[in-house]
Amino acid sequence: MAAGAVVTGVAISGTSASLSGDELATYSAVTRSLSGLWLLVQHIDGHFLPYYLFMHFWAMLSDAEWWLRLPSALALGVAAGFLADLGRRLHSARAGLLGAALFAVLPSVSYHGANARPYAFAAAAAVISAWALHRLVEAPTTRRACWYAGGVALLGCTHLFSVLVLPAQLLAAAWLLPRREILTRALPAMAAGCLPVAVLGLVGWGERHAISWIKPHGPDVLLKFPKMVTGSPTLGPALFAVAVAGVVILLRRPADRADRADRTGRTGRAWGALLGGWLVFPPVLLLLVSAVLTPAYVDRYLFVAAPALALTAGVTLAAGYDLLRSGVLIPRLTAWGAVLIAAVLGMPDQIDYRQQNGHYDDFPGAVRVVQSKARQRDAILYGQSWLRTGFGYYGRGVLPDDVMRVGTASGTAFEYPERSDVAAALKGRTRVWIVWRGTKQSGLTGSKFPEVTAVRAVGFRLSSAWHSAELPGLTVALFSRTVPNP
Repeated sequence: MAAGAVVTGVAISGTSASLSGDELATYSAVTRSLSGLWLLVQHIDGHFLPYYLFMHFWAMLSDAEWWLRLPSALALGVAAGFLADLGRRLHSARAGLLGAALFAVLPSVSYHGANARPYAFAAAAAVISAWALHRLVEAPTTRRACWYAGGVALLGCTHLFSVLVLPAQLLAAAWLLPRREILTRALPAMAAGCLPVAVLGLVGWGERHAISWIKPHGPDVLLKFPKMVTGSPTLGPALFAVAVAGVVILLRRPADRADRADRTGRTGRAWGALLGGWLVFPPVLLLLVSAVLTPAYVDRYLFVAAPALALTAGVTLAAGYDLLRSGVLIPRLTAWGAVLIAAVLGMPDQIDYRQQNGHYDDFPGAVRVVQSKARQRDAILYGQSWLRTGFGYYGRGVLPDDVMRVGTASGTAFEYPERSDVAAALKGRTRVWIVWRGTKQSGLTGSKFPEVTAVRAVGFRLSSAWHSAELPGLTVALFSRTVPNP
């Protein structure tokens, strides 16, 4: 049920929002030949190679927005299904269903489920690896250890920082398994599963220039984590508080008759540590990585913790439901009513993510502005070379003359080769469009975009400017001059 809701919900949103700059990078990468893709990942985004390879073959069937995003929607549907069963294993069937339902209504799930990037796959792999770990603890056989190794390997192949959930899994395994089983089953399985991420991590370290734009953050950024992981500033703090209660419930839960552990409650505490660590280790450890190695703290890298947030909140609601049935006085709010409230609290953000600029880049709007007013002999310049990919995707060739471009997309990057003499490129032109990612002020004042300075130097003056609603957004500016240069 929850899996179907996830797929349906994000599929609907997948046809409304413009592809973002990051999604256009996916499009650029996966629509190259295999040799071209291999050349690209040797210089940038090498750690995304498993995802790019999958999407390369997927995109052979279509390059439509909804098709490029469908794998992410399916991945989160799988995540919801495994999350429901994981909740059943750790607490109760009701906790699993409630956790999966909460996961389905998170605005961040709608966003990443309609995002042609690997973050949905990372969240799904985190759930699958935790599920496989429970099966291994339940019966530590070689076969189940191999399944767990596969789950860990899948995790590492989605996104490098998704492995920040593994310390929580290691903690739970060490808590529950005898030392012999840890040394002969759990640790070897985890080590084998980490081989792909070790290789991809070395590749990523060599290409760390690709994240040089990330700024350092202090510990205060952790206060924004609830908002980030849910995708809602309203729902986030409330659901995080409910989730903390779920961790406490598991930590205090005594072992039941089915537990293999002793009757001291060790099993409940271990799974509480798993979910609590899964929730808090990723942001804390990523902040530590940023402080020690290189700035790398980006909100979307932490979506991998969203399933833990939903499931621990589901545990709280399930425990409250049990108390209500036993006659203990609690607020008269049913568990499923709480899920409905969560959906309502996240609704403004759900609506926002489904806007045309819901992914923070309104390429169709920018293209329409140009196409509606363009004339023959108009030229177009790009403040960031990679913006051509978006304009080419949505403009489909019906655009002013790209007078600066001198070739196809670079084989080693997402940018395009350009000529250097703007004045010569605009010879005989009286109107030129300039597009940049940023506010109007960022391009029209100062010298951030040399294209603006160059066109003004040869007699062009600003005629009009349009900016999309989000920040930094896209700006389209039209410059004109009365007499073309000879």
